[in-house]
Amino acid sequence: MSTKKPITYKDAGVDIDAGNHFVELIKPLVKQTSRPEVLTDIGGFGGLFTLNNSKYQRPTLVAATDGVGTKLKLAFMLDKHDTVGIDLVAMCVNDIIVQGAEPLFFLDYLATAKLAPEQAVEVIKGIAEGCKQANCALLGGETAEMPGMYTGGEYDLAGFSVGVVDNDKIIDGSTISTGDQIIGIASTGLHSNGFSLARKILLETLQLDLTSQPDELDKPLGQELLTPTRIYVKSILNLIKTFEIKGIAHITGGGLLENIPRILPRHCKAVINKGSWEKPAIFELLRQGGNIPEDEMYRTFNYGIGMVLVVSPDDTEDVIGRLAGLGDKAYLIGEITKAETPLVELV
Repeated sequence: MSTKKPITYKDAGVDIDAGNHFVELIKPLVKQTSRPEVLTDIGGFGGLFTLNNSKYQRPTLVAATDGVGTKLKLAFMLDKHDTVGIDLVAMCVNDIIVQGAEPLFFLDYLATAKLAPEQAVEVIKGIAEGCKQANCALLGGETAEMPGMYTGGEYDLAGFSVGVVDNDKIIDGSTISTGDQIIGIASTGLHSNGFSLARKILLETLQLDLTSQPDELDKPLGQELLTPTRIYVKSILNLIKTFEIKGIAHITGGGLLENIPRILPRHCKAVINKGSWEKPAIFELLRQGGNIPEDEMYRTFNYGIGMVLVVSPDDTEDVIGRLAGLGDKAYLIGEITKAETPLVELV
């Protein structure tokens, strides 16, 4: 027999017991997000979800995957991990709802150098809260310890969600026509895009402290930047029960300039009135601090608009009123006109 000391997986940096303990800690959080269609508890090889076919004539599944991006860097710097999970869910379910689909379930992937169960539970708290806001089940996930791949207490997050919509109720922008009105629903700040530029300007160029409160802001900088992405699912599901929503665009990377054309038919142009909505103060701080050109602002950030709806003129006022009643601030920000190719014009 060899006299060498045996080397275990834990010696290599992977603690199976910590992983099992973590699963036990998050089971109550996952349970809070359950729906009647969920057939399994977390911890199995795969999550089971039965589709209630009685609700749909021709059910069509819609899937989306995304991450949080470099916004995570701020969570590490502030050691605050209970909101980035909301961002993770939001980035996926907001992409699903633009098709008119109801998000059904969500799965997450958390990768780190060494699992810190207490920190990871804070992350899952955010994910569970995001799922509750979207009324989708946290069906499962994966937690990976990968020594050498990540540094210190840092981690990465990715998510995946599946929704369903009746085939004849899919919202794809195909019925958009000239004269239709464009409604913008307010964002809660940067959401989860543009953080590499934001960090460069705020932390490197302006050398601001995340715990400080610039005069332009009504809260400390770090708190402002970690404000979670707004989840628009319940509001939009409410709208589509009553109104014909012709097109919906989630304003993420690429901003208004890149995302609105994705839903426009040929020969349609979105004319956006730049002064028609209130822009959160964080954007002006960034614009001035980085001397950012206007087009770059509209292409990098959501600039205060997290979701865009296209509706007929007859429905515009009622849709904005309904959104106000649901807790979402909305603005009439433009209209659809003729053009050779789908594009956005700022006026």
